[in-house]
Amino acid sequence: MALTGKLEADVEVKASADKLFSIVRKENHQIPNAASDKVHSVEVHEGDWEAHGSVKLWKYSVEGKVEILKEKVLVDDANKTVTLIALEGHVMEEFKSYKIVYSVTPKSDQSSLVKITLEYEKLNENIPDPNRYLQFIVNLTKDVEAHVLKA
Repeated sequence: MALTGKLEADVEVKASADKLFSIVRKENHQIPNAASDKVHSVEVHEGDWEAHGSVKLWKYSVEGKVEILKEKVLVDDANKTVTLIALEGHVMEEFKSYKIVYSVTPKSDQSSLVKITLEYEKLNENIPDPNRYLQFIVNLTKDVEAHVLKA
């Protein structure tokens, strides 16, 4: 069993790429409003909401378990891509490295394709692949979509 891996998912959403990317890129403080059952809080730990390289602290629930993640945010505005690199938190109890790449591509003025890539290295071969985290991000994307469509 390999220690390194990559999981991917594509999510089609009925929201503009610009609006969805804006929330993921610089309006994370709206995410607990969009998905309060999943994300309890997001705080800026270093930098600010918009700056490339900022560090944010998330408190969220996955499969009924409250977890914390401190992440570094890398932004590629030209490609509407945000890369989240885990620095500390519950995922680091199972993974040596953990990175989420979240890319939004416009399909039309009011629809987009979100590509989610989760790259990881397990601490040992007994750790399962992080499918629960990928599904969490897919479900969170759908909640943010519903939030954008209500606005």
